[in-house]
Amino acid sequence: MAHLFLPCASGVEALLAAEVQQLLSASTETSRHGRGGKMSKSGPHAPAVETARGGVWVQGDERTAMLLNLESRLAQRVLWPIADGPYRDEHDLYRLACTVPWEHWITPEQTLRVDVSAQRSPLTSLNFAALRIKDAVCDRLRETAGARPSVDTRQPDLPIALFVGPEAAALYIDTSGAALFKRGWREDKGEAPLKETLAAAMLAAAGWQGRAEDGPLLDPCCGAGTIAIEAAQMACGMAAGALRHFAFERMLPFKPFAADWRDLKRAAQARVHAPAVPVFAGDVSFRMTDFAARNAERAGVRQAIDFKTADALQRPPPAVAGTLMMNPPYGERIAPKGTGAANPRGASPRQDFDGSSETDFYRGLATQWKHHYAGWTAWVLSPDAKLPSQLRLKESRRVPLWNGPIECRLFRFDITAGAGPGDGAAVSRPPSTSA
Repeated sequence: MAHLFLPCASGVEALLAAEVQQLLSASTETSRHGRGGKMSKSGPHAPAVETARGGVWVQGDERTAMLLNLESRLAQRVLWPIADGPYRDEHDLYRLACTVPWEHWITPEQTLRVDVSAQRSPLTSLNFAALRIKDAVCDRLRETAGARPSVDTRQPDLPIALFVGPEAAALYIDTSGAALFKRGWREDKGEAPLKETLAAAMLAAAGWQGRAEDGPLLDPCCGAGTIAIEAAQMACGMAAGALRHFAFERMLPFKPFAADWRDLKRAAQARVHAPAVPVFAGDVSFRMTDFAARNAERAGVRQAIDFKTADALQRPPPAVAGTLMMNPPYGERIAPKGTGAANPRGASPRQDFDGSSETDFYRGLATQWKHHYAGWTAWVLSPDAKLPSQLRLKESRRVPLWNGPIECRLFRFDITAGAGPGDGAAVSRPPSTSA
């Protein structure tokens, strides 16, 4: 057993802890009943999950690591700790890495890569720190197996993660390989794509899980379709990592668990069903709607999403009530499309917008909601703390989330009928996002 660490974006820790607890509890319940459906006399208990800054800790084994890689929609990676201790320089890091029995993880015929993250570290070169860890692995394999592994910076068999702080260092095996937001289906994308893990965090914060009782979901500015595709996969019971491979599949400690891995994948596949609730999406841009539809096809949920190229300021509601989930563009990411706003070469991020066009769009959106979407709940991701005043609506909740380096808020608006702001005023066409 090991204390696995699952890093996530800032603001997502509590959501990830709840997700991991649910996944492990469901897995434990399944293992208690066994294949024959009979309750075991003494089944295991789901391990406790501990929230930490930037992620969660959970005690688990190889099967736990495989399950979380396959199923988690919010984690960025699943890291297996192998060594930690104090350090002063790169020589101490080398000695720390030499304490690890690397021959249990990798053969000389396989490859490795070392990634380094630092926070207030006294080291002057993180590249040299990575080199010393690599030297330790190669020296150990040369002593125990008579040959050393090679380095592969693209698809290594053994990705190693080194974290260095002011005085302490920790080594982890990255069982995921490619970051978990890389689900394996996105090929068509716009200028500023939304990570799949952030889209999933938005849905989790809204409490939308793809169940019939959650009601329909609509993203009227869908961009490349990330939010809608995540939602559709949830509505169909699909595992987040069902379409990709993981680094642990090539690691020596996981070889004896090959049958468990096949069982996990078979169970995930058997769980897929017709969508429990409809998902609607679209964009003002035909190009982005086409991108989204092609991505949905690769994700296996094209039939579960109703795509429509339409103006968000004119699109009628697809159902009596439901959830609106939007990631409209903002100055730090991309200028609005279709607004006629000037975007002079060399302008600062906030100058990417024509202020009146942005204001008109949000006021027009609020008018559309009040006239046609009464009974719906809208969730809008934005870095602008004054978004509610632009919409002239009072938010009922705001959830802090980070979109990469951009601090955002996910605002909730409970839409009621009434005259919207700016009735009769000209409004600009909606932005096309690149979610």
